[in-house]
Amino acid sequence: MSLLVGTASWTDPTLIACGRFYPPEVRTPEARLRHYAGQFPMVEVDSSYYALPSARNARLWAERTPPGFVFDLKAFRLFTGHGALPTALPADLRGALSDPAAPLGYRALPGEVRDELWHRFRQALLPLHAAGKLGAVLFQFPPWVQAGRRSEALVEERIDRMAGAPVAVEFRHRSWFEDGQRARTLALLRALGAAHVVVDSPPGFDNSVPAVWEATNADLALVRLHGRNAATWNTPAHRASSGRFQYEYADAELAALLPQLRRLEASVAQMHVVFNTNHEDQGQNNARRLLRLL
Repeated sequence: MSLLVGTASWTDPTLIACGRFYPPEVRTPEARLRHYAGQFPMVEVDSSYYALPSARNARLWAERTPPGFVFDLKAFRLFTGHGALPTALPADLRGALSDPAAPLGYRALPGEVRDELWHRFRQALLPLHAAGKLGAVLFQFPPWVQAGRRSEALVEERIDRMAGAPVAVEFRHRSWFEDGQRARTLALLRALGAAHVVVDSPPGFDNSVPAVWEATNADLALVRLHGRNAATWNTPAHRASSGRFQYEYADAELAALLPQLRRLEASVAQMHVVFNTNHEDQGQNNARRLLRLL
């Protein structure tokens, strides 16, 4: 199967609490993943954005899912230019910080701490890679990483750190696709061997980008559907992300995407379509309906 459809996360608190996707007897992390993987062929791991993943968890994920199941993992937040609190770091690395209570930025970290974070992140991926279940590492750059040579150099440096792992890049500022910049952005991703992420989101904001249906890597294309809820798109960052992405796609909206999905699918070896509408069971409902249409 070359077109895989899934959701962002299988453990969102609102998904578990709503009681509609998981049967009452499905209560453990293992049972939830097995149940999810029985219905969808791929999933996006979002917890790796908030804290480094572990090789142990990756091994368990691989063991608890059927052959052919695929995991996309979001890159750790400091790698993409987001801030973090010291508690996001492993405890043994906090001692190297000059101020263990101050908010963190990537460039303010000691070089040896940066190197060790990358090393541990890459090591955590090895069990998935060995099992053939690593789909892509998703670098979702924040709105303040805007188009320009300095930002291009940042993107290149972060992708190079992944040492040949499959990567995908999502931008969150419209400057990357305005005017003549669009061709330059796609050329950059092709040169880096990174898959461009096609985004469906509410239009009209600086931090929403147009859906550019182009592949930049012959092996993989990634489509992320955030919903079209303009009223919640810029909900304050301290609020739960599930509240930002409340959206049930209408059948007509999903059907309108089919020609572009099929065209993009034909240009790559594999395509992932991820619903980031992760409020309660909206992502799973949207994914099921798209699968029926496909």
